[in-house]
Amino acid sequence: EDTKSMKICLFSGTSDGREMSKRLAEIGIDVSVYVATEYGGEEQGEAEGIEVSVGRKTEEEMRELMLKHDLCIDATHPYAVIATENIRSACEAAGIPYYRLKRRETGMDESSYIISVKTTEEAIDWLREKEGRIMLTTGSKDLHKYMVLGPERLYPRVLPTGDSIRLCEEAEIPHRNIIAVQGPFVESLNIALIEQFDIDYMVTKNSGRAGGFDEKLTAAEKCKVPILVIERPKEDGLSADEIFELCRRMK
Repeated sequence: EDTKSMKICLFSGTSDGREMSKRLAEIGIDVSVYVATEYGGEEQGEAEGIEVSVGRKTEEEMRELMLKHDLCIDATHPYAVIATENIRSACEAAGIPYYRLKRRETGMDESSYIISVKTTEEAIDWLREKEGRIMLTTGSKDLHKYMVLGPERLYPRVLPTGDSIRLCEEAEIPHRNIIAVQGPFVESLNIALIEQFDIDYMVTKNSGRAGGFDEKLTAAEKCKVPILVIERPKEDGLSADEIFELCRRMK
């Protein structure tokens, strides 16, 4: 019988992806983890049976590397819709099974402080009608879109990387408004930041439990600050336990 171990490629960008890679490696499966950024690589860390490579891949490169694996798990961020499409089509081209790891949803309690919006644009339209300071906890990629609200009103909370700071500068955010620190954050730190910067509104994505989402909601509520929640794109997928079981059985 052929005893060569099963090889899985896992595209990650979330703590759910990191947990999954460790669980699979523990049962003797070889896992190649692909992360887009240095920061993602740092977070993933090294472990027995896990090989990490950093850097965005073209569809061509993805297809090449998929041919060396038995199956692919997509644990990229729920909002990384384009990455997911590319990974899915590379799997089809390479003829290997594709599994989407679905993040645990956080149910939003009905609260008078939560305003649910579908897109960044919808959040901006809502905020256009208001005055006051806005804390953005949606990452640095979309910052330029918020410039129309007036950069001096914006308090982006971003990762402490050169890239994030550069994007803040390109969006003309005053340096004193930039909160560059790595989350997820406990509720008390969220509250402290809201008070320190005298924040009137918060914007977030429904990034699930792993993204520190609950702690943002409760902090906003305690400070009586409206929080705009950009709903995540609806996705099909399997839970971490379901994917783990499938891999264990196929091993």
